[in-house]
Amino acid sequence: MAFQIAVGQFAPEKAEVETNLDQIAAITLQAAGEGAKLAVLPEASTSGYFLEGGVLESSLGADDLASRLERRFQGKLPDTIDLVLGFYENDRGNLYNSAAHLTCRVDGTRVNAVYRKFFLPTYGVFDEERFVSRGRELCVFDSSVGRMGLLICEDVWHGILPTLCAVRGAQVLLVPSASPARGFQAEDIDNHDRYRRLLRAISEEHGVFCVNSQLCGFEGGKGFTGGSMAFDPLGKSIGESPLGEPSMMIVEIDLDLVGIARSQSPLLNDLQSAWGDIRRLVGESEF
Repeated sequence: MAFQIAVGQFAPEKAEVETNLDQIAAITLQAAGEGAKLAVLPEASTSGYFLEGGVLESSLGADDLASRLERRFQGKLPDTIDLVLGFYENDRGNLYNSAAHLTCRVDGTRVNAVYRKFFLPTYGVFDEERFVSRGRELCVFDSSVGRMGLLICEDVWHGILPTLCAVRGAQVLLVPSASPARGFQAEDIDNHDRYRRLLRAISEEHGVFCVNSQLCGFEGGKGFTGGSMAFDPLGKSIGESPLGEPSMMIVEIDLDLVGIARSQSPLLNDLQSAWGDIRRLVGESEF
């Protein structure tokens, strides 16, 4: 099964939720008009990332997010499109750095899945755990175009979560991110290059597509990298956006390649066959 994913990157206006929702709707409509079945947007798309104590004022419930976008789509969607985007979530007063998977149809927009960021960076320029709670669950789900896994930014820097998503059957790993540029070497940015190496390795090891959407623009003097990227299950780059500027790229996803990659390098099968012993070893390990 082959389909197209639109990977958008943009610079949201800090804490201006309604303005950012207008931009998110425009990007989604453009993606649908170009034939994409899924659009993926960055972490914290609705508000910008560095809100700190302002998270509460810019947070939304997932159903509220869907209804606000539905009003913007009314009478404009040419076809059904799924949408993944990052937002600060308010669930009965509990705040999370979350990503939602929505289905946007002519007759309405609904929430299919919500993932809450598991690893909250609190080092260097980051201070997430002071302002939001940590998620405690994986998010792997069936969609109209295949079985998807959702992770957010720092989550892919820890190999255990992509592995668990693959074990649960994810064929495509979607990774909204907001990564401030750190470490400039020649023509590249250290943390952007690290993302490239991480996502390629995850794709190769587990036979999954990895699709990463990066925030761009500046907040409080910190510049976000942009440079969204995607890799196929063989670890081959299938698209990379420009650094530091708004853009949208379309990547082709052929799920038949997942089976081909896993048959050529059956590492995931090896992992699944050893899963009982791995669980035992984890139970015996202590920090």
